[in-house]
Amino acid sequence: MIRPTLTADGTAVRLPIRDAITAPLLDALAVAYAEDPQQLGPLLIEHAARVIALDLAAVDDDAADYERAVRAAEADGTRDALLEELPIEQQLDPQYGPDAAIALATRITQHAAHIRHMSTKEPRT
Repeated sequence: MIRPTLTADGTAVRLPIRDAITAPLLDALAVAYAEDPQQLGPLLIEHAARVIALDLAAVDDDAADYERAVRAAEADGTRDALLEELPIEQQLDPQYGPDAAIALATRITQHAAHIRHMSTKEPRT
């Protein structure tokens, strides 16, 4: 479960996904690579090439929207291929039942309301 918090300076709501999503995903990718580097290595290289091509098309003023769309689709394709190499639980987006989703939304709203209240509060003189 992702537990929202305030940033250290208190100006934004932070959703700490590192422990819940990013760390397990990177761990699973490392294990998959260690188990079969001959298969995963070339796939990682191919994905890197697709991501770089997408980045270049995104900043190229002369690139057509069609080219950007093609580059995005290619990067999505290699990303999907990489995800297929990971355990199924790492391939899924986090899902929340109604109660958990309401609780998460409520915590985010409470933090955001606190920030808004503090930013609109009249300074004491």
